[in-house]
Amino acid sequence: MGQKAIRFGVVGLGMGRHHCVAINNARGAELAAICDKHPGRLAEREKEFKIKAYQDYAAMLKDPDIDVVSIVTESSTHADLGIAAVKAGKHILVEKPVDITPARINKLERAVAAAGVKCGCIFQARMEPCSIALKKAIEKGKMGRMIGMHGTLPWYRGDDYFLGPFGPWRGTWTIDGGGSMMNQGIHTIDQLIFLGGPVKRVCGFYDVFNHNIEAEDLAVACLQYENGALGTVFTTTCANPGGPQTVYGFGTKGSFRKAGALLTSYEMGGKAERKRMMEKFGDTDTNPDASKDAMAVALDGHTMLMEDMARAIKQDREPIISLAQARHAVEVVCAVYKAANTGRTIEVARMPGARATAS
Repeated sequence: MGQKAIRFGVVGLGMGRHHCVAINNARGAELAAICDKHPGRLAEREKEFKIKAYQDYAAMLKDPDIDVVSIVTESSTHADLGIAAVKAGKHILVEKPVDITPARINKLERAVAAAGVKCGCIFQARMEPCSIALKKAIEKGKMGRMIGMHGTLPWYRGDDYFLGPFGPWRGTWTIDGGGSMMNQGIHTIDQLIFLGGPVKRVCGFYDVFNHNIEAEDLAVACLQYENGALGTVFTTTCANPGGPQTVYGFGTKGSFRKAGALLTSYEMGGKAERKRMMEKFGDTDTNPDASKDAMAVALDGHTMLMEDMARAIKQDREPIISLAQARHAVEVVCAVYKAANTGRTIEVARMPGARATAS
């Protein structure tokens, strides 16, 4: 007889719908309940998934059929909802960003440790086969000493994205924690960290150019990694019609270029390896186009993270993307905002007092 499935409850049914689908597709996982404060959206998802539905989050946390709470609500609510869940004895899986400041994430870390439960985080691009292969090649020294690791996110979001019935929190400092870099670009920042390593210090700029929002719709930054490499990153929601996220890395022995999940250049190792990598990862990019549509999310990475969360609980180990790993992207983004606000270069490491605000 097989092991019992790990049962998930999902709170926040905008992007959370993708979590529901991913859970249903994941081996060893089962969708047990959904929760949303908006009755219309809750009713729609209840009809779609034919599952227990809660409008009251506290009531869902009392449900003994739920092992894991998947948190997919507004960014600034993640830590508070996570703390409530772990105090109720639930494991948690948290969408990006974990929360909008390192100080909030500190509180969640302490609560998770005190409760003795698992906390996994969502950065689905880490699960892309191309990203994993590149990371292995870099770790094996095939790029040599790293010199540069750069990222771009030229995306577009229309006014309806920010002004719709579920959108007014986006692009705000207090709820979204920022604009194009904290919300959309956090994935690009994490890819740079995943492939380039931790970031030591940053400088940067941001502004609002083409949207009626508080926070930025364009941000640029220079990065110095702990390994000494330098990098740049820009994120925007103004690039109509938008294009794929790109990452470009190079070192003393070679380089690569990646657009979305597609490898566009691989100049490391021998001729046979280069041919193999381009044939394997350079032919087609089947991901939906998130550069234009916020709901166009590839589910494979999410499904793999749901499966890993279920295995982590059964095997009593840390999830593949831990809270400690996911917090660094928030530290980097907050440091960029602080650098832009002060006109100084900012040290990134462990910024407990950092605030992602424009003040």
